Amino acid sequence: MAVRASVVMAVYNGEKYLAEQISSILPQMGAADELLISVDPCGDRSKEIALDFAARDPRIRVMDGPGAGVIKNFEAALKRAEGRFVFLSDQDDVWLEGKLGAVLDELMREGVTAVLHNASVTDETLQNVLGRFFEHGFHPGIIRNIVRNRYIGCCMAVRREILDIALPFPSDIPMHDQWLGLLAARHGKVAYIDRPLMLYRRHARTVTGRGKAGMLTRLRWRLCIIKDLLLYGGRRAHGGD
Repeated sequence: MAVRASVVMAVYNGEKYLAEQISSILPQMGAADELLISVDPCGDRSKEIALDFAARDPRIRVMDGPGAGVIKNFEAALKRAEGRFVFLSDQDDVWLEGKLGAVLDELMREGVTAVLHNASVTDETLQNVLGRFFEHGFHPGIIRNIVRNRYIGCCMAVRREILDIALPFPSDIPMHDQWLGLLAARHGKVAYIDRPLMLYRRHARTVTGRGKAGMLTRLRWRLCIIKDLLLYGGRRAHGGD
């Protein structure tokens, strides 16, 4: 059976929230979907938790991550994804009911290469909603997302064609989700769902954020992503130009 949707999750020291996130994803998946969990070497029970779920659900595949940081972990997992549509997932959020279906509906529209959706930002306990991640909506423009990136992987899904263009990742991209989002905008249409479809948990150990960076570092990131878009962003799926 061909895989319809792949949910790709990169994990590192995720035991505290991992089971809750997996449990929010599985009920939304169909028989033709897969959950691919890549666990970087760590000192907690993350891999054990993932394998326990996999033993009870054949739609789950667990792999060892390369142990080289979050970008390389996602890259390794995305290379193994088999779905026509690919969702990125962090280890510590919670999907709200209907997320997968709502995003798939948009991805199936003609010309759409990626979908972003809003999320409710919460505290560590998920009890207090602190606002929406996209307070003023989302704009997919390439220039504005080079200057201030708003492509956030946990709120994003892409079509297979974008992975064919994006992989392998250039070695100096600032972040994997920005790279995927900018390529999707360059090669098609990025759709946006303003309804929150996920609880975005904020806590001290979040690993996908860059944190605060100096002006020179931010400038270097922008120059790198521009260079990579010029060098690699025009390549086409299935073999390139």
